[in-house]
Amino acid sequence: MKKKKNLAACGFCRFMRALAFSSVGAAVCGLSAKGLGADQQTIIISALIGSVGLVGWINRTRDR
Repeated sequence: MKKKKNLAACGFCRFMRALAFSSVGAAVCGLSAKGLGADQQTIIISALIGSVGLVGWINRTRDR
């Protein structure tokens, strides 16, 4: 019997999924900081933290 390939676990698929979630996290956190009236440096830092946080959260929930 042939074993099915798990395409969701391939390296390229994981990389593309991480790019998508990092852009969503950066957009949400960056625009939230901008809406709260933060300066440009704070917006960039919050976007970075949002992207890392969302990717980490998604990877943690997928491992369960």
